[in-house]
Amino acid sequence: MARPARLCGLWALLLCAAVSPGAAATEVQPPVTNLSVSVENLCTIVWTWSPPEGANPNCTLRYLSHFDDKQDKIIAPETRRLKEVPLNEKICLQVASQCSTNESEKPSAVRRKCISPPEGDPESAVTELQCISHNLSYMKCSWLPGRNTSPDTNYTLYYWYSSLGKVLQCENIYKEGQRMSCSFKLTKVDSSFEQHNIQIMVKDTAGKIRPSFKIVSLISRVKPGPPHIKNLFFKNDVLFVQWKNPQNFSSKCLSSEVDVKNSQSGLHSPFSVEEDKCQNSEFDQNMEGAGCFILPGVLADTVYTVRVRVKTNRLCFDDNYLWSNWSEALSIGKESNSTFYITMLLIIPVIVAGAIIVLLLYLKRLKIIIFPPIPDPGKIFKEMFGDQNDDTLHWKKYDIYEKQSKEETDSVVLIENLKKAAQ
Repeated sequence: MARPARLCGLWALLLCAAVSPGAAATEVQPPVTNLSVSVENLCTIVWTWSPPEGANPNCTLRYLSHFDDKQDKIIAPETRRLKEVPLNEKICLQVASQCSTNESEKPSAVRRKCISPPEGDPESAVTELQCISHNLSYMKCSWLPGRNTSPDTNYTLYYWYSSLGKVLQCENIYKEGQRMSCSFKLTKVDSSFEQHNIQIMVKDTAGKIRPSFKIVSLISRVKPGPPHIKNLFFKNDVLFVQWKNPQNFSSKCLSSEVDVKNSQSGLHSPFSVEEDKCQNSEFDQNMEGAGCFILPGVLADTVYTVRVRVKTNRLCFDDNYLWSNWSEALSIGKESNSTFYITMLLIIPVIVAGAIIVLLLYLKRLKIIIFPPIPDPGKIFKEMFGDQNDDTLHWKKYDIYEKQSKEETDSVVLIENLKKAAQ
């Protein structure tokens, strides 16, 4: 009889171990209940669930959740999870319960809930939806119409971010070539503005095309406004440039480029500003948000034309490839008086040409003086012995005619005088 008693004692020990807190920690819990999914704002998907029924009261429940691609795995006590994601594709969340945050613990059976993309022909949705933040003051979005859409489709754009109380509609939609565009103002309300995302949805007013969604981060695709040059001066053959950076940006978050044009060479020389020179005592130390640049070895009698542009850097933003427009170009210096050189360039050729003409005439006259023409003896003898050519005969005939005319005239005058004397 002693042996069965010992067996009963052993079963008692095993039973106690099964109900002890340590054993509860390794017990597989029931699955969660009432898992549901909904959409808030434009692109915020929210999953909620209830604790499992019949869970061990000695278990501190935790919930393991992840998406179908096994990414973004979280073990947390909250019974709610949300994600900002474009609703252009199907997205599913899986949830299970367990008693600790240990990933090696076996979780409960998984519950899964999905949200599908909006209905409609995918070929009717807009394509190449792009948004750029300009100077963190306004955002411009543009897109191309879908393939299966009518040319007279009237589009609407809706946007939302956490500083807004509700979803707003972009009012000024306009066309730029083949693309449709819309711009809306951004409102900065706190220092965490750059951490916000903007949710975008584009559809048509008639509801015939499939809506298209986009999540835009305010620290990506940012184009700053142009800077403004405030100080430009020479000192000891050194060019000093100081400008004011665009609003809404810290100087440490911007990279700069200075373009300098030399009037002598006419070439542009872009300089990347890697080191801030504003600590130099020559610059205005009271200017906030300033950038500075120093160019040594400037030339005398030369005009320098300077302009500046900036872009975001990766210290504060996700990308760094959208340059601002160039600042207004400013010039400094003076060129030597070029009027004298221009006048000389015009006068010297005239003087040289006149000198050459005078020299040629003088040389011709000098040649005649030094080498006079020699008479032709044959011509002289021909005149003497009557061998006249046509020209000589012509002149002789002319002399005879003149002589006869003179004699006739004299005769007429003599007769007239005799008549007068007889009367």
